[in-house]
Amino acid sequence: MPITADYIRIADEIVADIRAKKLKPGDKLPSITQLAAAHKVSPSTVKQVYVRLEALRVIWRHQGKGVFVNDPKLWMREP
Repeated sequence: MPITADYIRIADEIVADIRAKKLKPGDKLPSITQLAAAHKVSPSTVKQVYVRLEALRVIWRHQGKGVFVNDPKLWMREP
């Protein structure tokens, strides 16, 4: 079984939570520090998660406010 990089695994979990409606468009995601602590990874790993999800338009960032879930209809492609 191939080992999946932590940032891909965490990104996939966030996408799964959106699909399962545990997270809805407009919901605020945890800060980088909070998500890193929850998953026992470094903040730089969480930054990679957010860069990946932002590139796919799964999330959007609002400077000074946080990171939010985007409407799945606006996603670039299926992550």
